[in-house]
Amino acid sequence: MHYETRFCSHCATPLQWLMVAEDGGEVSRLRCPACGFTHWNNPTPVLAAIVEYEGRVLLARNAAWPEKVFGLITGFMEAGESPEQGIAREVLEETGLVVQSHQLIGAYEFLRMNQVIIAYHVHATGQVQLSPELLEYRLIAPEKVQCWPAGTGMALATWLRSQGHEPEVIDFWRRGESQQAA
Repeated sequence: MHYETRFCSHCATPLQWLMVAEDGGEVSRLRCPACGFTHWNNPTPVLAAIVEYEGRVLLARNAAWPEKVFGLITGFMEAGESPEQGIAREVLEETGLVVQSHQLIGAYEFLRMNQVIIAYHVHATGQVQLSPELLEYRLIAPEKVQCWPAGTGMALATWLRSQGHEPEVIDFWRRGESQQAA
């Protein structure tokens, strides 16, 4: 099991995997042997936007990604904001575009990163000005967008189907033919 937290956030004692009794029986939990604090390691909510801009889908390349890999606009939800406020903030911060409308697409697992992706389709206006974390973007006609078999790619596939397009799903990361993914 992968975890990053090693010490109790309450008393700084090293955490241990301990068997604890719960309603469903005994389970292993990352727990402090000194004070009993349990580190739940719950998934982190991540917001994702299928940005529709001038009738096309905006996909961007993160600075940390390979040259031909493009994906949705994503970011962490912040304390004190609704998912709708968060997605509008992320789109503005990362692209300079203003969200005019949003529609929830769904929630998707991203187990590898211990995240739950809350995906929206948004209509945005303005002038594209990428943040430093994004290197470039592409505008692609919805019927030509390719999806990938991971959380944001599955959200994109759901939206494409709702628009009457059967998505092509390609695992770019494995095939080395990257054009869009994340």
